[in-house]
Amino acid sequence: MVAYGFKKYFAPQIEELTKTHTIRGHRRRHAHVGEPVQLFTGMRTRHCRKIMADPTCIAVLPIIIMSSDLLDAGIAYIEVNGQPLHRDEIEAFAVSDGFDPARLAGLAPRSLIGATARETMGRFWRSENPGSRFEGVIIRWKVD
Repeated sequence: MVAYGFKKYFAPQIEELTKTHTIRGHRRRHAHVGEPVQLFTGMRTRHCRKIMADPTCIAVLPIIIMSSDLLDAGIAYIEVNGQPLHRDEIEAFAVSDGFDPARLAGLAPRSLIGATARETMGRFWRSENPGSRFEGVIIRWKVD
């Protein structure tokens, strides 16, 4: 079983099942399809909290994200499992990844929240990931 940690402001969306995936860099071991995953906030602190009962991993797919400081939106390109997202699909993807500005208002730092989900994701991405190109995996889950 694999555990994943999340910023506290993502927890409500995970609990409500509007955020059902996470994007992570390559590491020695990620969840496997069919395996339960543990979702936490505050991992490795005394404020650690399990967000919900363990959902089941349903997919682990390669993802590439390119960001740019030259775009207000921040996110220039997303490719999931070899399929590039059309620019219109990137906003919906950012919402599904938990970056809807309306959902984060009052929970996330004001400096993170942009005018769109794509812009908010871009701000988060640039603050958390060095460089303009990210290669990793998207781990999707479902509640049994």
